[in-house]
Amino acid sequence: MKVAAVQMDIKILEKERNLAKILESFEAAARAGAKLVVFPECALSGYCYTSREEALPFTETVPGPSTEKMAALAAKLDASAVVGLLEREGDVVYNSAAVIAPSGILGTHRKVHLLCLGVDRFDAPGDKPFPVFETPQAKVGVNICYDCSFPESGRVLKLKGAQVLAIPTNWPLASDTYQHTPPVRASENHMNVIAADRVGEERGFRFAGHSQIVNFEGRVLAEAGETEETILYAELDMAGADRNRVVRVPGEYEFDRMAARRPEMYAPITDRR
Repeated sequence: MKVAAVQMDIKILEKERNLAKILESFEAAARAGAKLVVFPECALSGYCYTSREEALPFTETVPGPSTEKMAALAAKLDASAVVGLLEREGDVVYNSAAVIAPSGILGTHRKVHLLCLGVDRFDAPGDKPFPVFETPQAKVGVNICYDCSFPESGRVLKLKGAQVLAIPTNWPLASDTYQHTPPVRASENHMNVIAADRVGEERGFRFAGHSQIVNFEGRVLAEAGETEETILYAELDMAGADRNRVVRVPGEYEFDRMAARRPEMYAPITDRR
């Protein structure tokens, strides 16, 4: 299946401009044959807000005006998308990613792991335990940026049946995450990975780019550079991600990272300090 990662420059305080670029890129990717298109973290809103009050006018409910426009386009294009935005539910704001299929808005993943940076200083930690979304093309799990720094975030999605891990992200240039995390998460979970980062600068922070598409063997099939806006494409085998047993030499060199798990040995992972 052909997939795409959209690497774009996002402008804070310019939600309508960002939405126009998202819709344009979604259509371009789908016209090029992509059936699943991943956008960066906070692609709709921007990220480097100085307060919750500043961010509030750029939040939306889901469904909401922007996701409904994307859903209409998804139906027209017969393609699915994962797009980052600031989601509002009542008085609570989440750093979220909406998953949109031709049939409509499937729901959101809300960023579980927050750090002291940008809008994450003011929003709420996610309250949904890593849902898996069934699009017509694949079973999709989501980690938003810092989520993928925790191996458990990808592993729990794999155990719940995800075939592809979408990573909408805003990796700062100072971060080295892009150099190792996408292929490691793919390899350790026998799961495809689509990481969509942003480029450009926002309030003193430069972003790293280097969006990637990685197959379940950990092989990087496509990678963008540091500065350009672009759409990456690659073909991913979704059904292959379900075949966990790897045979290098029959009877001599075989392994299955899911079957070999020893959950009884992992209790400290769920112990809170």
